[in-house]
Amino acid sequence: MTTLNDRTSLLAEAIALRTADRTEEARTRLLSLSERFPADAEIAYQTAWAHDRLGLEAEAVPFYESALAGTLTPADRKGALLGLGSTYRILGRYEDAVRTLRTGAAEFPEDGALRTFLSMALFNTGEAHEGMRLLLRLLAETSDDASVRQYRAAIEYYAKDLTATE
Repeated sequence: MTTLNDRTSLLAEAIALRTADRTEEARTRLLSLSERFPADAEIAYQTAWAHDRLGLEAEAVPFYESALAGTLTPADRKGALLGLGSTYRILGRYEDAVRTLRTGAAEFPEDGALRTFLSMALFNTGEAHEGMRLLLRLLAETSDDASVRQYRAAIEYYAKDLTATE
């Protein structure tokens, strides 16, 4: 029988393997852990991540979905929402990507990566106007470029209405 301490150390080993670019080994261990702990959201998230890193997006989806159905730390939840949304987008599941990334952007409004991936998914669904607004706002809020900072007010103005001419 696997104890909680065993689970924790085995998970840490698998994460270390993924971090060391030994992702296939990590995936194998994580799949084994997923079988032993099918309701463990953290293991599901790490398993999804390993699949994604290997380009196995379709196989990652059920692990992301399982992870998000459980309890994750805020950082892992943010990562899982971004990972699942991006994965849906890669798989051509654009509406699912928009829904997932909107959820992530609403829960973590300070996260620029979620807003960036949401803008790409919006483009894929024909909502380029909204996607461009998101990117312009993000640019205005986060750019360190002196010329962007100089025109921040104008960029923010146009982000509200891209059709404005004045």
